[in-house]
Amino acid sequence: MELGAMVRLAHPANRLPNTSSAQPPLRFKLFQAGSAVSLRQRQQILPSKGRWTILAAGAVDSTMQPIVAPSRDVLELWRTAEAVCFDVDSTVCVDEGIDELASYCGAGEAVASWTAKAMGGTVTFQQALAARLGLFRPSLSVVNQYLTSHPPKLTPGIRELVEKVHSRGTQVYLVSGGFRQMIEPAAVLLGIPKENIFANRLVFDDAGGFDGFDEDEPTSRSGGKATAIALIKKQHGYKRMVMIGDGATDLEARMPGGADIFICFAGVQMRPNVAAGADWCVTDFNTLAQGLD
Repeated sequence: MELGAMVRLAHPANRLPNTSSAQPPLRFKLFQAGSAVSLRQRQQILPSKGRWTILAAGAVDSTMQPIVAPSRDVLELWRTAEAVCFDVDSTVCVDEGIDELASYCGAGEAVASWTAKAMGGTVTFQQALAARLGLFRPSLSVVNQYLTSHPPKLTPGIRELVEKVHSRGTQVYLVSGGFRQMIEPAAVLLGIPKENIFANRLVFDDAGGFDGFDEDEPTSRSGGKATAIALIKKQHGYKRMVMIGDGATDLEARMPGGADIFICFAGVQMRPNVAAGADWCVTDFNTLAQGLD
């Protein structure tokens, strides 16, 4: 056995049964119980009655089953976080905003296929964003008409969870690859100030025609959510932050300097490769609310 690559291990009680017959890769780095390892390593390595259960090595393996019972360290971070960041599309809201806007403009099916690629991590977020917008090029008047006729569809339980997080003195942010113009109405419903929104911005010319998107926004590119969270940490001095979302860009938010843990919300969309890489996976917001007690 060749040593050197990080191995992902988990206690079987913390994961759904894995019926896959796929064989694990042949590169491992094993840690014994009691070893001095980081939080991130401890989240991935748990003993099973003195034995190790090897699930996957190296990059996230979508055949791994989601962690549905968080480790003690993860639960403690969730309870003591100074700020919690939520993705919006398919997390705070039950739909994908850009897909719905595209459908309103008659390009829904083509745009939805690009969204699936972006959230599954099969193309870069920048590529998918530019390609999707290029398919229907929404004008300012069309966006305003859409927002007037399509109020936010909040995911069940999100209002109560945000209220509970706020009641503990914890700040809530919306960190999204969606568009600020479409996210602000949801933020109003949840009592989240506009300055706590980190998202993309549609750009229009003087006549109100589509003129692209603001490429200076960190959330317009892959890894941008980690950049946004690092900026929030720097501005406010937070030491512990949590990211909650459903897509590959949310998983990326746990990159060094970003979120301390990533919780996958699979109550709207289950993306196996994202859920497999999460520190905790839930299918409803009540589970997270109960975790705060």
